[in-house]
Amino acid sequence: MKKSGLFKALVGALCLAASSAAMAQAKVYWTSSGTFGPFDIRGLIPALPAEKSRQIVIPVSMWVIDHPKGLVVFDTGNNVAVADGNCKSYWPAGLCDFVKPVMSRDDVIDRQLQKLGYSVDKVKAVVHSHSHHDHIGNIEMFPNAIHVMQKKELYQAWLPEKFQGRNGTGAFTLADVDNAREFNYFELNGDYDLFGDGSIMLISTPGHTLGHQSMRVKLASGQSIIITQDAVWMKENLEGYPAGLNYSVKDYFDSVNRLKMMRDLEGADLFMAHDGEQYKAKGGRWYK
Repeated sequence: MKKSGLFKALVGALCLAASSAAMAQAKVYWTSSGTFGPFDIRGLIPALPAEKSRQIVIPVSMWVIDHPKGLVVFDTGNNVAVADGNCKSYWPAGLCDFVKPVMSRDDVIDRQLQKLGYSVDKVKAVVHSHSHHDHIGNIEMFPNAIHVMQKKELYQAWLPEKFQGRNGTGAFTLADVDNAREFNYFELNGDYDLFGDGSIMLISTPGHTLGHQSMRVKLASGQSIIITQDAVWMKENLEGYPAGLNYSVKDYFDSVNRLKMMRDLEGADLFMAHDGEQYKAKGGRWYK
């Protein structure tokens, strides 16, 4: 009995060590699909008081996660058709005039992967935070990957909430996804441990859209990072000023507060999708 108990304990310890080793090897690269701006911050956060108004230039965040079980991309940025000054050939003119995208062909996710030594065909999973055009724009570059998103958000991609635009003039561009209907989708209903080892946790954060999700990654250093994507655009959202485009402000703030509590309890670093100052200080680099 004693030998059997010792054997079981050793096996358990080895399994735990193996799981920890896999988790410890995850590393994350923060890149951007060009920039938007300059424009008045109150164009995105209209609740902000006039005295806090300022001109901003913001990143369009994308993430590459290298994990022992496979390469992961978190959001694919603006569609390649927008690159090199061609915005008005793909997006509505009014949208282009407002967001002022600056994106070269080299800023597109396939070239960003190449820069890091990868290729689109090596990506095992593409995680989509939500289906707005600056996040799901290049989904069609990954026909062989598993696409991981909340089931509600998958519906949103083809039939958005009416106030967010169904005719291509809003935050959804149907041409981004029209050839992706038969892709392999892993449709979630809440939080999910992507590789089953605790290293990459998908976190349901509705509010900005019906099925928005964020991500927490545990790094080799033992540090956790929380990638909010559009659950938090920028630091002003953390201060109580909501993003200007939400299906539910209540759900939005519930999600913001959830991420803040996770950050504080775990001592995690929190990375926001469209904060120009944060990206300038911390973007374009690996986190290990």
